[in-house]
Amino acid sequence: MKTISVIGARPQFIKYAPLSKELHKHFTEKLIHTGQHYDYLMNKIFFEELEIPEPDYYLGVGSGTHGAQTGDMLKKIEEILDLEKPDMVLVYGDTNSTLAGALAASKMQIKIGHIEAGLRSFDKSMPEEINRVLTDHCSDLLFCPTQTAIDNLHKEGIAQGVHLTGDVMVDASLYARIRAESSDILERLHLKSKEYLLATVHRASNTDVKENLANIVEAFCQLDETLVLPLHPRTTKQLKHFGLYEKLASKVKLTEPLGYLEFTKLLNHASKVLTDSGGVQKEAYILGVPCITLRDTTEWVETVDTGWNTLAGTNAEIIVASVIEFQPQKHLANSFPCGACDRIIKTMEETSF
Repeated sequence: MKTISVIGARPQFIKYAPLSKELHKHFTEKLIHTGQHYDYLMNKIFFEELEIPEPDYYLGVGSGTHGAQTGDMLKKIEEILDLEKPDMVLVYGDTNSTLAGALAASKMQIKIGHIEAGLRSFDKSMPEEINRVLTDHCSDLLFCPTQTAIDNLHKEGIAQGVHLTGDVMVDASLYARIRAESSDILERLHLKSKEYLLATVHRASNTDVKENLANIVEAFCQLDETLVLPLHPRTTKQLKHFGLYEKLASKVKLTEPLGYLEFTKLLNHASKVLTDSGGVQKEAYILGVPCITLRDTTEWVETVDTGWNTLAGTNAEIIVASVIEFQPQKHLANSFPCGACDRIIKTMEETSF
């Protein structure tokens, strides 16, 4: 079987890394990198740290509106698929790269496998939610990380080609945790294990809405504990645009975007994490770090149901109270078992179309 994977953003690099090693053992596999994340620290360093091979095709799409970005990807991916004629296109997660890859393959009647299928936040104001739903309805093999994901698909009438495989990010996170311990990031930032908070803020609904971003900044500035915040480029831009950067910088330890291994070590040693990222919610759960989510909804409902994640939204008072009061009351459940890569490969080998 000849496969092509389409990736373009940080969470996809992480998902692809463990699976790529297995794909190359079993199939003829090529990689398209759309260039959705184009900054070095947002991109190339992940390839180096995760030992991802150089992409066969780099599209260099970069930033832009959702429509322009997706359309540019769609055109370029279609040209490559016409040239390569793969048996299957694999797409990952819920970004514009995911949707563009799925649409291009669907239009050309090429089979589609969706890694991390079936997730739903039920918040259609999120572009990622639209990408998830459309990609799932295009796909032929839907690799679901949890039973909840399967249930979501069944409610939408999708039952054929649905497989419970577990989550590839478990494999990636556990591998990264071991390698990350050699990093000196704690020493460089003058931090002690479990004596600081870690935060990430990047989602457009938080960064591009002044009230939401101001509330988050206010909450972060009220916290008595040391807070480390690696800044996404869009977040930096919007903080300065809204006149919030100096206030935040006076109270919070800000850093540039970090590589995956450095970030994993920071997360593993944090007392809690505050984030609006779906991937970080799950990584925190895998590593056993209590999570406060700066959103009103989550696609990773298992992390909330098992008591290791709480939804604080963007209300400053609730965020501060959550940092002070929230503590998991249950032992960490095995909601995301490892071994997803092996199950995905086996499913692909056993499936005939």
